[in-house]
Amino acid sequence: MFLILLLLLSVLLIIVSTSRYRFHPFLALLFVAVLFGLFSGMPLSVVAESINKGFGDTIGHIGIVILAGVIIGTFLEQSGGAYSMANRILKITGKKQVPLTMSIIGYFVSIPVFADSGFVILSPLNKALAKEANISLTGPAEALALGLSVTHVLVPPTPGPIAAAGILGADIGLVIMLGIIVSIPVLLAGWLYATKIASRIWLDPNPDVSREEIEETLKTAPSATKSFVPILVPIFLIVLKSVSDFPTRPFGTGTVREIMGFIGEPVIALLIGVLLAFTLPRKLDKEMLSSSGWVGKALQNAAIIILITGAGGAFGMVLRNSEIATVLGETLSDARIGIFLPFLIAAGIKSAQGSSTVALITAASLIAPMMDPLGFNTDTARALVVLAIGAGSLVVSHANDSFFWIFTQMTGMAVKTGYRIHTVGTLILGISAALVIWVLGLFLL
Repeated sequence: MFLILLLLLSVLLIIVSTSRYRFHPFLALLFVAVLFGLFSGMPLSVVAESINKGFGDTIGHIGIVILAGVIIGTFLEQSGGAYSMANRILKITGKKQVPLTMSIIGYFVSIPVFADSGFVILSPLNKALAKEANISLTGPAEALALGLSVTHVLVPPTPGPIAAAGILGADIGLVIMLGIIVSIPVLLAGWLYATKIASRIWLDPNPDVSREEIEETLKTAPSATKSFVPILVPIFLIVLKSVSDFPTRPFGTGTVREIMGFIGEPVIALLIGVLLAFTLPRKLDKEMLSSSGWVGKALQNAAIIILITGAGGAFGMVLRNSEIATVLGETLSDARIGIFLPFLIAAGIKSAQGSSTVALITAASLIAPMMDPLGFNTDTARALVVLAIGAGSLVVSHANDSFFWIFTQMTGMAVKTGYRIHTVGTLILGISAALVIWVLGLFLL
């Protein structure tokens, strides 16, 4: 019971230090890892060894993958490829279906691009479309925000799910396949909420960027097909590797399977995506690849995520080397809440400190030592746990979440309206995802 109490205090300390006192999650996770090791009675040498090993192993496993994903996202942002993808989807769905259009756009854009960046990029287009259709901005704005949020936490190569998969030892290809299956009905739930409820509140679009300016940007942007390639090719290669690894060996056991296994490794697949992203600018110059150019900007953005991920791995290793896994696993197994456990842990962390990525990493670090005692010891179970944590990291976005402020400020929405629209929307999204994962688990576990 002492270890369980110590774990609860550790989680509380992470939440309070990062939310109330603005302590950086990297330092919070490392210091709490040290404190947990010391107070749990672990030998001093084991505490230090656990932190070093956990940090190094985690970064070594997914650091390059996160970095490559951020580079792809940066090139899509800077080249205008995101606008091209948006314009292509508009031609398919039509201007009269603006909320549906923005849901779909957000769904695809947030796979490589962070949700807040995606909202900033697409906000001018969203406003212009709402103005042209003469509808309230709240519907398409919330549809876009929720569409971005869905893939941000459920579909790799977004860094958060990749980090969680790395910490839990889940197969990334399987997480992608199941993540897509889960995310589609969740996206539908978000779209229905945006059109049936959020759109009832009037908000004048009043776009500060005209449709003409967007059209001008599209003239120099890469084509939609070309823009989709750096996103879809890595996903296809990773999924193909997972298929080739099936026990039935659908591609045999020879050279073909070996090649698929190589190019489908997340590191190689994402590096191929990076090379494809280099083709997006009309003219690739050496400045874009420099430390002060697009690649340099991506490195800076990725560094923070990688460090937090490594610190989460260090915390997880300390927990793994203590007796907390057995004690807590046996206790929670009796509660019989199954796949809802990782969801509730992630939801608590997300709601308290705001960052979905931090919630994914921290919850995965807490769950990792309990996977075997809880019976989550198959590839499918590990993938579903990653998705359950992702679902929990949606609940809820409010004042401590940077995305909440981007959403309200970019739309000109009052804070109290933001709570009524976006906070409730993320709650519905997270619960919907948890229920879909639970139903899926009934058939797969």
